[in-house]
Amino acid sequence: METVRLEQKGHVAWVTLNRPKAMNAFNYDLLTELGQIIESIRINPDIRVVIFTGAGDRAFSVGADLKERKTLTEARVKRNIYKIGEVFTMIENLSQPTIAMLNGYAFGGGMELALACDFRFAVDSAVMGLTETGLAIIPGAGGTQRLPRLIGEAKALELILTARRLDASEALRYGLVTNIAPQEELPQLVDAFTEQLLANGPIAVQQAKFAVKHGMNTDLQTGLAIERKAYEITIPTEDRLEALHAFAEKRKPVFKGK
Repeated sequence: METVRLEQKGHVAWVTLNRPKAMNAFNYDLLTELGQIIESIRINPDIRVVIFTGAGDRAFSVGADLKERKTLTEARVKRNIYKIGEVFTMIENLSQPTIAMLNGYAFGGGMELALACDFRFAVDSAVMGLTETGLAIIPGAGGTQRLPRLIGEAKALELILTARRLDASEALRYGLVTNIAPQEELPQLVDAFTEQLLANGPIAVQQAKFAVKHGMNTDLQTGLAIERKAYEITIPTEDRLEALHAFAEKRKPVFKGK
């Protein structure tokens, strides 16, 4: 059975972690397959939004497969840690907007996958956290770096050092998730948000994401220069001219990503 499913619906790629009996825990096979799928998405110009979720109704992902981990040598543990970090960085670096739809538990690496995404939506019964210190390790797939950048150093230290688990409402207050909804309403909430993204020029959306992501890691003047360069890329596009024509003709623009 494939450990990751990829389904494209229109301009949206749905990536589903597919080990429901293991609560979608990450073993090496899943990480390898996920990396291959992310690379295929990266080079597909027809995909404009990427949504990650977990199979079943219990978990998004509970992180590393501890049953597998017990059987690994130290060298293979290091291999897995390198692989998960590499794949999550690939996700973070996708030019398309990315959404994590947390349909259940999101612990450890599962939470780190969500942090590598641009947006996080959660079922109101979800429980999540970076729980690694409770296992005498630390978040090793970006958690110690992405969480403080998202919610601030003090709050991130609190959650990481205590290995605290948050329910969905707490996660919303902390700024960990964008929004929450009951199980039956979560897909519609994510779909509505996705439609807002798809309504805009895809090249502009990607360049705006690039400017924000890269500008945040530098000083203001360098960030402004990045913004100008990103803007310049949109100027010769067919979509920019289509937007101007649509405005003049009082109709919705039809963007082609060109």
